Parts: sequence; structure tokens; C-alpha cells
Amino acid sequence: MRKIKAGLFIALDGVVEAPDEWHFPYFNDEMGAAVDATLGAADTVLLGRKTYDSFAGAWPRRELEGGEDAEFAKELGDMRKIVVSRQRLRFDWRNSEQLTGELPDAVAALKAQPGGDIAMSGSVSVVRQLLDAGLLDELHLLVHPIAVRRGERLFDGGGSSVPLRLLSAQTFSTGVLNLVYTRAEAPAAVGYDEAKKHIAQHS
Repeated sequence: MRKIKAGLFIALDGVVEAPDEWHFPYFNDEMGAAVDATLGAADTVLLGRKTYDSFAGAWPRRELEGGEDAEFAKELGDMRKIVVSRQRLRFDWRNSEQLTGELPDAVAALKAQPGGDIAMSGSVSVVRQLLDAGLLDELHLLVHPIAVRRGERLFDGGGSSVPLRLLSAQTFSTGVLNLVYTRAEAPAAVGYDEAKKHIAQHS
């Protein structure tokens, strides 16, 4: 079974919107390696329409320009790109297609296909839906030491709680935390009477 791994740039206050406005001062080789690790094992990218439009508006041009990031742009262009949208879309970027059918069923079928991992970048609303459906295998959060204080947050105020289990944690020299989570079973119901047993007693 293929795994779906979602990577997000996120501020300390949970903001994930417009990372191009606050993210770049923290980008270094450590973060580049972390991003490459998420995409490196994947042969498919699953994207929401807005994220896809942003990518398609930039990466094909960068590939043609032949700059420093042209190799990465080519790798991204060569990957299978599947776009989640309720609107009928037309594509100019190679290897792009639209996900058909209801999201949970279509993604479950995609995971059952042969192939490598499926990577996600951005596409916050899709990430939320896959978490709720239990279809997201890993959530890679690059937590930046900044409170943006405006913009969309990863977890909104609606829906039920989403228990997660930490798989790995790494601190970069910039103060960015590279945290990898997976879904977890809901914790047992515990009240204060049970919790207070772990509070240090002071005489």
C-alpha cells in the first residue's frame, strides 16, 4: 500500500497561508534536505487546485530558464501530478490529471495502485479532509519560530479532534522544528484525578 505524506511550512501560531511572505529567511540546506526527503520517495504528487495553479505558474518556466532550481523543476514536471477540484480542469503542464470521484474513495483507490509514495505540498483543505478520513499516513510539519498572526491555520475551529503520534523530531540551526506525525488512536479518557498523580509533590 502506497503512503501519502504531506509537507507543510507552518508558523508557531499554526498559520500555513502565504508562506512565501514569512518562510524564506529560515530556508537553509537542512530544510532543503527535509523537503527533498518528502518528495524523494514519491512518484506522484497530490495537490489542491490553488496549490497546483501556483506550481504550474512557476515551475515549468523555471525548468525552461535553466537556473539553479531547473533540475528540481524537471523532476517535479516528470512526476505524476493529480489535482483535487470540483471544477473541470484543463492542463498544460505535462503529467497532470484530475482526480475523479469522491475524494475518500478516489484517494483510497490511488493508494491501492502500484507505485511509490504520494507526496503533498500545501493544499491545506485536502490535508484536513484526508486526516479526517484516516487516509493521510504522515504529516511533515516544518514549524518556523515566528508568530505570523494572520492567515489561514492548519486546523480550523470546526470538526472533531485529530489525535496524532510523533514519529520523529529534528531541530535545525535556524530554530525550525522538523516534526513528523502519523494518525493515532484516540487517547483514553483521563481526568484531573488521574493526571494529578504525575504532579510533583512539594513539601
